[in-house]
Amino acid sequence: MGQLIKLQDYISRYELDIYHYPTQYVRLKKQQWNKWKNAYYDGTLESHFQYDKNELPDWHENEEKTTLFNRFKKFFKRNDKETMDHEYVQDFPQHDEEGIDLDVRIPLLPSNIEELKKSFLNQLFRFQLKWASSTLREKSFVDQKYYWDEKLRFFLQRFPDTFLILYHPVFLLKNAPVEVEVIVLSPTDAWCISFLEAEEDAAFIGSNEKFWIRRHHKHSEKKFLSPLISLNRMEKIVSKLFSLYEVSLPVKKVILCRNGYIDYPTQPFDVQILDKRSFPGWFERMRKLSFPLKHQQLKGAEVLLDYCQTTSVKRLDWGDEDAVETID
Repeated sequence: MGQLIKLQDYISRYELDIYHYPTQYVRLKKQQWNKWKNAYYDGTLESHFQYDKNELPDWHENEEKTTLFNRFKKFFKRNDKETMDHEYVQDFPQHDEEGIDLDVRIPLLPSNIEELKKSFLNQLFRFQLKWASSTLREKSFVDQKYYWDEKLRFFLQRFPDTFLILYHPVFLLKNAPVEVEVIVLSPTDAWCISFLEAEEDAAFIGSNEKFWIRRHHKHSEKKFLSPLISLNRMEKIVSKLFSLYEVSLPVKKVILCRNGYIDYPTQPFDVQILDKRSFPGWFERMRKLSFPLKHQQLKGAEVLLDYCQTTSVKRLDWGDEDAVETID
């Protein structure tokens, strides 16, 4: 599971110590998964549940009619406008003595190991959002859309633990905020990724002009701004910062289209086009990377985080009396 080290301009625990938290997360995740997996195989899984069965939501009575994933989705959507932290999936403890506790709670008894794995990953996803939006002393207010962001889940749930993700980070350069798309730091490369997706099997015609063309058999032809504009800006920022601080991590540019096709006869040599034909092979190669976290990778992450904008507020229990009086 890729690690979300920066989300928008939210405060992140990884900003505090990038050399500590990634390895700590991998260790804690492994401990928790072994705990749940072993409990499943030795028949003691139900003993880990701490909910009151008399207070379960309505869909518990008809669980045979829907999948575990859909039950989670329906239940969360029904409650997300109220709160994301008061659910039968109990909230993770905020911290242990180091502020890095990871205690995964599974809401319903899974019928097989695959359901357990999906539920576990869903809870890790929520935990990642917590680490990417809070520290012990400060927190940022997360836009609820990120809990349902399919692209964000794709990076966090489908890539190795040693991949560090910056998702729509906001860089502060010369006092001007610049938001970019996705930066993935693998142990061997830095990937600047621009998504280009629409309807299933849509075709995108690329060129060196300012606008590209989108075609689909059910829709009229449409022009849109070339993704190269934002992609080149993102790569320029990363490359300049890496050069300034002597980070020896190759920077690569990718236009990613998982559900359609890109036709770009004159594509630049330094841009990789990954569409429905070439994406699966690239994706499998990324997933099979077995390298551990590397020093240059962590150094590169530290440099990027140092130049990211952060917006946060003090937690009440860490604030001063003035903060409390202001709220009152």
